[in-house]
Amino acid sequence: QEQVVESGGGLVQAGGSLRLSCAASGSIFSIGVQGWYRQAPGKQRELVATFTSIGSTNYADSVKGRFTISRVNAKNTVYLQMNSLKPEDTAVYYCNVKVFSRDYWGQGTQVTVSS
Repeated sequence: QEQVVESGGGLVQAGGSLRLSCAASGSIFSIGVQGWYRQAPGKQRELVATFTSIGSTNYADSVKGRFTISRVNAKNTVYLQMNSLKPEDTAVYYCNVKVFSRDYWGQGTQVTVSS
């Protein structure tokens, strides 16, 4: 059964850094497109950063220059390095793997940034 599992969330002060990790089953990681999304309380889930089908990256304007998405294919793992965190980055962060028209989601990891 395909799995997507995030880790690395936590509480950090504004200006700090966190790195999120997402391990996915090899059967979907190798053929899918990986990305990170987030959902803050009372808001819709939004894109944070993704790879494209040709391997380039795409970022939300709000995180450009602060967040970096990367991956290690041999480990079936995608990362989100988050620097210069702001209170408005507080949300549950979800890893996503898109395989053609199907989405695989992790359970989410909470990131809380205190001011």
